[in-house]
Amino acid sequence: MFDSTADPATVRARYDRATAQLDAPLALVDLAAFDANADDLLRRAGGKPVRVASKSVRCRALLERVLAKDGFSGVMSYTLAESLWLARSGITDVLLAYPSADRAGYAELAGDPKLAAAVTVMVDDPAQLALIDAARDGGGERIRVCIELDTSLRLLGGRIHIGSRRSPLHSPAELADLARAVQRRPGFQLVGVMAYEGHVAGVGDAVAGAPVLSRGIRLMQSAARRELAGRRAAAVRAVRAVAPDLEFVNGGGTGSVQHTAAEEAVTEIAAGSGLYVPRLFDNYTSFTGRPAALFAMPVVRRPGVGVVTVLGGGYPASGAAGPDRLPEPWLPTGLRYAPQEGPGEVQTPLLGRPADDLLIGDKVWFRHAKAGELCERFDTLHLVEGDRVTASVPTYRGEGMTFL
Repeated sequence: MFDSTADPATVRARYDRATAQLDAPLALVDLAAFDANADDLLRRAGGKPVRVASKSVRCRALLERVLAKDGFSGVMSYTLAESLWLARSGITDVLLAYPSADRAGYAELAGDPKLAAAVTVMVDDPAQLALIDAARDGGGERIRVCIELDTSLRLLGGRIHIGSRRSPLHSPAELADLARAVQRRPGFQLVGVMAYEGHVAGVGDAVAGAPVLSRGIRLMQSAARRELAGRRAAAVRAVRAVAPDLEFVNGGGTGSVQHTAAEEAVTEIAAGSGLYVPRLFDNYTSFTGRPAALFAMPVVRRPGVGVVTVLGGGYPASGAAGPDRLPEPWLPTGLRYAPQEGPGEVQTPLLGRPADDLLIGDKVWFRHAKAGELCERFDTLHLVEGDRVTASVPTYRGEGMTFL
């Protein structure tokens, strides 16, 4: 859920005042909301460090802001190129959350002691170790490795599969086998285990207008948490028997922080979307956040009564296609998409009574469905404090970095 106590008209007026001298399209981050969301993540983590997921932020200035808070520690990155870039910029603890086939990146990593000390790569298959070795190009630095446990809930002998299809390693024995393969191979150091429960952390359990579905999701997630807690603990014990000096066990996500943090086997929590609180994170009973990241599109046409047209706006989020992947026209409240058009590539008609009060050049404020993907559309984030823009900082895109 998001904090809906603030009067929407007041919020809109504040953002309009802050950006009065800026032309839309533009994107902003409300720093008071961002910081409050960060504090809430720390509260729910119950003292365990929170590793910030960079894919949900995609702005170095805001990564540095949140890492400056006591309780946040390290970055979870999404490509090897990004990992190396962040490490070169001074971030000393970067966990790459996904396996890579970037041979040039591995050669750079293996040839630079500073990078090799800062970056941990993800593997779930011995073939990935072989690819890294083949890419070393003479670099002899030891590569830090994390191995990933598949967290999906499997029922009826595997005929029902709930959760992301990520690692092929589902059982503690399979994870321990890969741990032994890493330990036996020269040039690698096993330092971590990751187990991301996306079907709990990334699926809202309070879907608006769908009480039966929401109840079903809550029952599924309760069963998944119980099953995973036992299996994750057994997997960590099995890996620690092979690698007693394991440095971290990473789990969680914005929607499951407090549940995952309660597991003794988990040493750190990953979270990122909870900093911006995009619209997909309105549907959770486990936390209440404040929308912090928004974008504005200008009104450029008034086709008729109850209709305005804004420039652009067709920024769907990744995932299975559906209405929940579309940005939400948020302020002024009461606007909706034309059902035959939706958000368009170059223009978007919006319907509703508030349209008649909008003038050419006025801003309509939107919330993206997901978090960091917003930054792939904008070069700059304008940081708002109160009713002023106090800084304008580049996104990854604004720094010329488009990693995917």
